Amino acid sequence: MKPAAASASFSGPFALGSLSAPGQASFPALVIPGGHVLDLRAALAEPALTTRQILERWDELLPRLRDLAADTTAHRQPLEGLRVHAPVEPRQVFQSGANYRQHVIDLEVAHRAPDDPRTAEEARAEVAAVMDHRAAEDLPYVFTGLPSAITGPYDDVVLPHWAEQPDWELELAAVIGRPAHRVSVEDALEHVAGYTIANDLTDRATVFRRDMKAIGTDWLRSKNAPGFTPLGPWIVPAESIADPGDLRVTLKLNGDTMQDESTKDMIFGVARLVSYASQAARLLPGDLVLTGSPAGNGLHWGRLLRDGDVMDGTITGLGAQRTRTVAETTR
Repeated sequence: MKPAAASASFSGPFALGSLSAPGQASFPALVIPGGHVLDLRAALAEPALTTRQILERWDELLPRLRDLAADTTAHRQPLEGLRVHAPVEPRQVFQSGANYRQHVIDLEVAHRAPDDPRTAEEARAEVAAVMDHRAAEDLPYVFTGLPSAITGPYDDVVLPHWAEQPDWELELAAVIGRPAHRVSVEDALEHVAGYTIANDLTDRATVFRRDMKAIGTDWLRSKNAPGFTPLGPWIVPAESIADPGDLRVTLKLNGDTMQDESTKDMIFGVARLVSYASQAARLLPGDLVLTGSPAGNGLHWGRLLRDGDVMDGTITGLGAQRTRTVAETTR
């Protein structure tokens, strides 16, 4: 499904994408506002070039991308008629959980025990104080996802037959441009090439193991079905995003607004998350750091995903994605 929303609308003079003409292989594209693209394989005279290879050479190629975006004589083709794929194929996906203050407060209050003597207001205030302490004193909660879960920003998403409570989680994703290992918070954003949109779908029913509760969360099963991470449409360079901590994250389900929150509500910002992940792992160019989901998930609304739902996701300056859910019909 490729709706009219697949347009070149984003902050800055250009973005990166992965596109293909009907029946042809995908190519790394320089996307220009107004709906035109350049095939970067031809523009840079590198026939086998991929978006990830561009990110691996980000410092070298960024000035050339700026020049190409400004060159009105460069050969451009219309975006219309091209398929939009996920903008990069990462080697690693790092995901942050419980990273939006209001989201965590809502979940904690909603799941109070029936005999909890506190009023909703008292519980909310208590959890809010815990979140403030966590932001000041604690560490982010980061786990890993599978690149095989990624799909395009306009592709259908198949809901597995076993997924009892499939839910949406629209998130800001940072795209790594320089290798990052044990980087400081102060230096972390120097390793971010750009930003994109991710919808980190989750089956709530399988987040926790029912057979062995002591094991805890099962992110493999709950988050990593094929297509459970629609990504894109574009990678917008970090230099075009004034403040990743002040962007609006909005998801609509069948036209109704479900998530609508600012990244200001993040407990740990992009720099904290990148730095923290890099203390344990070596982040590589093209890797993704998902920053967590704002309030407004389906579990909060009591309305989970089902066959035929359409999700429209936008983040300030990063464009828009639209995906439709399709129930799996065979086992």
